[in-house]
Amino acid sequence: MKSIILAGGVGTRLWPLSREYYPKQFIQFDGQSLFQKTCERAIILSGPQGIYVVTNEIHRYLVINQIEELGYHLPDDHLLVEPVGKNTLPAIAWALQRIRKNDGSETAVVFPSDHVLGADALDQIRCAEPLAEDCLVTFGIRPDSPHTGYGYIKPGKALEIGNRVDEFKEKPDEKTAARYVQKGYLWNSGIFLLSTECFFSELERYQPALFQAFNSEMSPDYASLPAISIDYGLLEHSQNVAVVPLATEWSDLGTFKALYDHEEHDASGNVGNAEFIGSQGNYVKAQGKHVGLIGVNNLVVVDTADALLVCDKNNAEQVKELVGRYNATGDPVTRFNRQVHRPWGSYTILEEGGPYKIKRVTVKPGEKLSLQLHHHRSEHWVVVRGTAEVELNGETRLLRKGESTYVHSGMLHRLRNPGVIPLEVIEVQLGEYLEEDDIVRFDDQYGRK
Repeated sequence: MKSIILAGGVGTRLWPLSREYYPKQFIQFDGQSLFQKTCERAIILSGPQGIYVVTNEIHRYLVINQIEELGYHLPDDHLLVEPVGKNTLPAIAWALQRIRKNDGSETAVVFPSDHVLGADALDQIRCAEPLAEDCLVTFGIRPDSPHTGYGYIKPGKALEIGNRVDEFKEKPDEKTAARYVQKGYLWNSGIFLLSTECFFSELERYQPALFQAFNSEMSPDYASLPAISIDYGLLEHSQNVAVVPLATEWSDLGTFKALYDHEEHDASGNVGNAEFIGSQGNYVKAQGKHVGLIGVNNLVVVDTADALLVCDKNNAEQVKELVGRYNATGDPVTRFNRQVHRPWGSYTILEEGGPYKIKRVTVKPGEKLSLQLHHHRSEHWVVVRGTAEVELNGETRLLRKGESTYVHSGMLHRLRNPGVIPLEVIEVQLGEYLEEDDIVRFDDQYGRK
């Protein structure tokens, strides 16, 4: 059995924790990210060489780095980088095409990268593998409440394992959700078990254009493909769909209410690093801050270096609407955290204002930035940890802790960490334009333009 991990989502409902360039699947919870926990489940099922990951260009190196943090290496042709997001059906079809090319006829489990899933689910998935020979298999969760944020599945005729699917239902209102729960419907988990033979047979029948795009060993013209989910594009049409209930812990952690439900509560039902007086049912996330809540209930308070969210926990779904408002104005606060991850390490914006910006740049051992120049800014570098190899207009020298150098605008420069510990540099930028698109690259080992 192979494993496909879908890791291209953005997670707008968990802003400001989740941003476009660092979405919720890569945020660490309890010492590991949801993506890493998904990888560990996939390793148990498929082994490290049986995992395929579909992501996008801006998350490519997050995927690579977080897998390497687990002590594994993803083969190059097991990482599929979408040039543009096209929803789940093209992503799954591309991964199954690659599996069929590499290994012939196979069965693969498809995991979203941002879900909590109990370890006991893995044996249940294994037991369903014979069903995938003739059916497209989806997994359902027995609801513990009438949740309006999930799609629902109506089970039909009983099979030796699971049931035929009678109908898929969209996210309902509260009254309809309560009726679905009463009738024994299941939450749609977004986890699938698919054989290459059955999948491509059904794809040819119901999505012939997509079938033609993936019915060869060549990578498809991805930009020309329709954007469509596997539910809309295939499962709702096919007559060969089965659902298997998973008796396990499961959550998509899609909202702050879901995060609240998942984490440990105090005696008054509060979650987070705060002092609570006469307050109940609150969720607080404020790293490095002293927070006090007095006489308030059911609030979400999330504070980051550049954004503060306060909302009623029962209105947490509306965070997505808030993100839409910021996006409409072109505000980068929905795209970037103060800490921005790069393939060579990361940088954190410490302060900015007018013609200056101050960053802490962290370069991993053995890594280097691109050879580049800036037209509109100069930079002053001060080494605060490790050793820096600095290239300026073709001349290279070493800088140690406490030493510094100045990079004039228009000067070709590069920073490298030749040591075995992380290199940390304080970078002071000065200029009338300090945005990231003022970078002209001449050489980059990561292939960036």
